Amino acid sequence: MKTIYILLTIILSCSLHAQQTLDTLYANNQNTVAVFFPEAIKQAITGAPHFVFTYNRETKQYFGLLQARPGEESNLLVVTDDGLVYSYILKYADELPKFNYFISKTKSIGNEEPLSLIQKPKPKTLDSVYRSVEYYKTFCKNLLNQKPEKIATKQSNGVKIYLQKLVYYNSETYLVMEVSNSSGIAFELDFLKVYRVSGNKKRKASHQRLEIKPIYTYSVPAKISNGQSLRFVYVLPKFVLGNKEKLELELQELNGGRKCILLK
Repeated sequence: MKTIYILLTIILSCSLHAQQTLDTLYANNQNTVAVFFPEAIKQAITGAPHFVFTYNRETKQYFGLLQARPGEESNLLVVTDDGLVYSYILKYADELPKFNYFISKTKSIGNEEPLSLIQKPKPKTLDSVYRSVEYYKTFCKNLLNQKPEKIATKQSNGVKIYLQKLVYYNSETYLVMEVSNSSGIAFELDFLKVYRVSGNKKRKASHQRLEIKPIYTYSVPAKISNGQSLRFVYVLPKFVLGNKEKLELELQELNGGRKCILLK
């Protein structure tokens, strides 16, 4: 299957050489590779779903984290706050030549817009925010209309949580979940948190638990009555679990002691 590469639709201010050779970044699913840029990252995308580049979309930072699953080579496109564009070949490797890449401005392949047209960035309009929310809402609704699966389940005190789907699409990960209650008492939801977990819990020095906060949630119930089962969706920033990592879902009751933790 041919590797899918990103179509560069942005206008570059400087002329690009047709034979320009791109540098290669190597990654795998056992280690996290950090890529540091000279300016904060504004936007980044990979050309294939088995390569994942994560960066802070809320608080701008100068670095992103790269992970990969085995597969054909692809590419990474990054635009920084100053409008400079960087492009790299991505390859999977069991043994990594390095874990940190420090990128200089001389590695830029061009500019996001012609310099004469660069304007002060406009704040995100309410209309664009509304369109993003509507997109998530429609996609989540379609997932709930599909036949449920059972990836993992966990029951505690008559409350059961199901992980039914884990879908990668664009730069997000969608978790389809269901909570059922057969405890005889209504279950009021305090929170349902998602974590990446690695290491041995008995050895505190090696145990790591990193929360993944949702970008958007759809149809999350406030209460599950006795005998009721309800399905809902979490939209998270895209992530890839390493070989020694697990996904943890923690369901906690409001004003009560009942808790259910699912590890997958």
